[in-house]
Parts: sequence; C-alpha cells; structure tokens
Amino acid sequence: MNAAAPISPARIDLLPDGTPCAPDYGDVYHATAGAFAQARHVFLAGNGLPGRWQGRERFVVLETGFGLGNNFLATWAAWRADPQRCERLVFISLEKHPLTPEDMARVHRSSEEAALAAKLVAQWPPLTPDLHALDFEGGRVQLLLVFGDALQTLPGLQAEADALYLDGFAPARNAELWSAELFRRLARLVAPGATAATWSAARAVRDGLASIGFAVERAPGFGGKRDITVARHAPRFVPPRPAAWRPPHAGPRHALVIGAGLAGAAAAHGLLRQGWQVEVIDRQATPAAETSGNPGGLMHGIFNAPDSLHARWFRAAALRTARLAAPALAQGRVSGRLDGFLRLEPRLDEARARAQLATVGLPADWIDWQDAAAAAAFSGLPIGIDGGDGCGGWQFGQGGWLSPADWSRHLLQGATFRGGLAVQHLRRENGLWQALDADGRVLAAAPVLVVAAALGSPALLQDRARLSLAPVRGQTTVLPAGWPGLRVAPSRLRPLSGQGYALALPDGRILTGATTQHDDPDPQVRAADHRHNLQRAQRLGLVEANAALERIEDLAGRVGWRAVTPDRLPLAGPPVDEAALAAAAAAGRQRLDALRLRPRRHDEEGGLYLLAGLGSRGLASAALAGEVLASWITGAPCPVAADLRDAIDPARQSSARSPGGRSSVSPSTERS
Repeated sequence: MNAAAPISPARIDLLPDGTPCAPDYGDVYHATAGAFAQARHVFLAGNGLPGRWQGRERFVVLETGFGLGNNFLATWAAWRADPQRCERLVFISLEKHPLTPEDMARVHRSSEEAALAAKLVAQWPPLTPDLHALDFEGGRVQLLLVFGDALQTLPGLQAEADALYLDGFAPARNAELWSAELFRRLARLVAPGATAATWSAARAVRDGLASIGFAVERAPGFGGKRDITVARHAPRFVPPRPAAWRPPHAGPRHALVIGAGLAGAAAAHGLLRQGWQVEVIDRQATPAAETSGNPGGLMHGIFNAPDSLHARWFRAAALRTARLAAPALAQGRVSGRLDGFLRLEPRLDEARARAQLATVGLPADWIDWQDAAAAAAFSGLPIGIDGGDGCGGWQFGQGGWLSPADWSRHLLQGATFRGGLAVQHLRRENGLWQALDADGRVLAAAPVLVVAAALGSPALLQDRARLSLAPVRGQTTVLPAGWPGLRVAPSRLRPLSGQGYALALPDGRILTGATTQHDDPDPQVRAADHRHNLQRAQRLGLVEANAALERIEDLAGRVGWRAVTPDRLPLAGPPVDEAALAAAAAAGRQRLDALRLRPRRHDEEGGLYLLAGLGSRGLASAALAGEVLASWITGAPCPVAADLRDAIDPARQSSARSPGGRSSVSPSTERS
C-alpha cells in the first residue's frame, strides 16, 4: 500500500423515503427495508454469525466497502449481545470514498444503534490515505479502516479473514470492486474455513468467489431480492504457505520485556491489547527514568511532497498516538496537549507550500499552511519568529506535546513492572527466554522475549542480531516561569519547532532545546549547551535577542541519549539470523531481496523480538511500533501496510546481498 492518490470524500443524497444514495454511482447504500435488517440477514447470518466466533480468541471480518458503517455497527451490536462472543473482534473495511465527519453525523442521527453510532462518529478519523485503527470496548473491538482504492490497498493488508462481507455498489455500477483482479487479491487474505456473503447474486460475483476456492451457494434474498450469495472456503488444493509466512506464537500468552522506557512500554502496550500477560523489567527503580524521563517532548507527524515512506510512517504513528492519548489527556492522567503544533519553514513561501499540499492532497484538519501572521497568532509568539519579518509554517492539527514519563507509565498499565534489575545476559532454556544478572542468576523468564533496552539492546543480543544504533546526546533547557527575556507568556505559547523547539509545561516553565551531539558521552548538564539552546530560542522568537544570559549555569536541564538508526526509523520485529542468512545467500537458492523472506532468530530459537531505535521521534512512533510488533508475535492483523512494516523491520539492517551481488533493496523502494 504505497503512496496513494488523495482521498475524495463521498457525496451523499437522500431519496424521498430517506434512503441514502450515492449520486456518483447511481446506487443506494442499503435496501429500503433497512440497513440493519439487511446486515443481519445478509452478512451476519450469511457468515454463520454470531455462532462461528463463539469461543474464539480472535475473529476477523474483512469488508469491501465500508459505506455508512452500518454493517460494522450491526456486527458490533451482535458481538455485544452474545455472551459467548470471541475475546476480540477485528473488523477490517476498505473505503475509497469515505464520508466527511459532517455526513457521518448526519446519516446516523436516527440510527437503530444510536449509542454505538455516536461512538463511531466521535472517533471518525481525518480522511488521509492510511490505515486507521479505531478502538471500542476497551480495545476488544477494533475497526481497521483502510481509506483508498481497494485494488491498491489490498496488497498491503496483512491479515487472515474469517469472514468476508462483499458490499460494494452494484457490479453494473462499480465493476472494479467485483472484478476478477479484486478476488485474486482477496485470496491470500482468506483464513482456513473462512466464509463469505453478499447481497449480490450476479454471475461474476459467484464466479469470482469460486475462482479463489469458495464453494458458492444461493440463499433466500432480502429486501425484494430473490437470492443472495453465501460461500465457504473449500479449495481443492491448498498451496503451501509462502516462504515469508511465519506462524504466530502458539504457546502461553506470556512475554518478558527488557526496558521500561518508551520502547518497552509500547511493546507491553501492544501485547496487553492482545490479551497477553506481560512482565517488564528495567535496571532503574522506576519506569521511564532515563531519556524517556524528560518533562516534555514533541509529538507530531511530518510532511513531504511527494508523500514519502517516512512521512507515511510518522503520519500513521502520530495519528495513532493522538487517538490513544486523547482519553488520558482529557482525564489528566498524562500531561500534554495535542490540539496543534507548528513547524516553522523559513525556506517556503505561501505559493510553494500550497502547491505541495495540493500535490499530496491531505486534509486541512491534519496539516495546513500558516503564513507568518497566522503562524505568530497560532504560536503565541510575536511577528518576527525565525528572524526578519517572520516566516510561515506547517500546522499539524493533532500534534503537540506529551510527557514521555507519563505516557510510558500510561502504556504500561496492566503490565507487571519490576525495577532495579540489571540484565547482563540472555539464555534460552526449556522453551523459555531467561534474563540473567552478572552472576548468572535468573531475574525473569517467559516464552517470548522483547528486547527494548535502547542503546543497551546490541550488547544484550550480542551475536543474535546485527544492529546499527548510534547514541546521540541531547541536552534540554528549562526556563522558569517569569524568566527575564521571554517574549511570550507561557499560558499563550503553543508547541512549535524550527531550528530548535519550545513548549510550555503545566507549571508555567518553558522547555526548549535540544542539542544534537554525536560521540559525546558527557552526562553533565553544561552551560555551553544552555547557551546554544537559548540562541536557537532567540531565532524562534521565544527569547529577546539581547536577553541577559548571566547565571546561565543556574538553569535546569537534562541530558539523555537518543538511540538513532541510520534511516531515522524504528526497529520492530524479530531479528535476522545472520548465520542462516549468510548460508542462504551463499547457496543462492533463496530470494533475499524482500525483507520478509530473510531467516529470523525466532525461526530457530523461538520468541525473540526487538523494539528499539525510536530516536528523536519516539513519542510519535512508540505506540504504533509496539502494535506492529504485537501483530508479529500474535498473528493479529497488522495495523500498517506491508511496506510500512518492512520499513521498520530489523531485517533492513541485515547484511544480505542478492544473488547478483547487490545489497538488498532499501525499505524506501521495496514493494510488497
């Protein structure tokens, strides 16, 4: 699912009887007899639900055509009403033309499931060409919305669907969504024993299902239709799994995570959401006591034109973090604000910025350009930011800042934390990973191990992984409330960045910085670094140009080291087995250009995973990276497209070369 065309919202009209229709397709969204009645008769009953999900750990539905969302609401309502329901329901739905938030609210004002519809409307995402995860019932019901053309987005999905809801507009009006190519792309997503149902009884639909191994039947129709189509996957031949496929963990759902900073907390969070028992250990007595202990940090996406792999990852990650953090921020459990962030761009003018926005086509509620006056008004800083007459910048509507320590502790809720345990060695014995101290004593053990020890990860993994992580020193500066030379009251300052950054903490102090220093192991807070941070704060417009800098050594600050990868993307997944990789490359009998084909340590030893390299954007990346990692481990549908998972796969740092002698394909160009 590579960079896609901008999303074009649906147009909705209402027929005289109130039935919603799509004028661009000349078709209605559901039968006049009622959307929920149709959903229950065609899609639920046609797929043997709720009976088929009963007693299951997880049940996955894949729908072609989200439309108004009534099939999802009806399925969610049935799940809620079933005392024998599965532990987790995942509903994946594709939609090329999603509704605007206003239209979603309008069409659900009189919904048969008004309470559930209101929760869906409240979470409706920005219309960006991404995979959006919406959580309900404490995460036990998840809606994965894939905005974009189905033929383009299906190859990027990583899931096994237990039930297919085929619900596009009529084949005569929307032939692409019923084409032979679409069925071929659905085929690899079908779980053993899957079922399918659709209101259409067209020959092309029945032939399409039969072509991918479904036994197709007619069933009594609904809403004036004589027949509908139901089917069960019963292929005559089951091809072997592709070489890249690796079975999920099948043993006890228990994991040990080493490291309780942002990475370890995110790994725990991802597994907890899948119903796992998670133990987290750290050498410090409390979570987030090292670099993740800064009082604040920026959280936002990035923007490139054209839409790059990096931009797509950080957009998806920031959207996910904003959604997960919103309740905690509202309840005061996490300090921060995510109601807007400004990234100054002195090299851009209005015309060039607007041209870039038009190229990518992202909605204004996600990103918009602010000229110098608007940027100053938004940030709370006077005109003149970044020198001269000022400059404009990108406003990220859901960006802002979070307390890394608060956020880490929030992600750890539900895990067992044990501090003051310095792990020196790892050992696998009797099916368990053991964390050992310097004297060889077992500190903790579990069948699945996640190493999330930041810069300490390579030493723990030793020859089990080939990692490239660089330590980058950063020092922050905290300006006390009322500090002389400030050009803005802290209560008016909005989080922003340019050459440096600034954000206002809840107690009236202002956090600014941070330095970027390579090969610098000094742990001491330095006056020279405070001076550097203040000089950049002057360029931001935060501090008067001639502000007195005496007694600068009395300012508070903090030093930490970011674990940075060469491509500035995180590492999440199982490490590569370098010895097996070298043997395969030498033999030349196995394709190694695709990352997912490379042999892993967990193939041989089982249950070894990594989450590290969050760098300077850990607040944006951590939560989604943890959920991607959890999908590796548990087999849950992956919350990002395949090329984004490849982009953060540790295999991209492995040493494989293709049979032709060239280095393996980089994640920015690799295709699914």
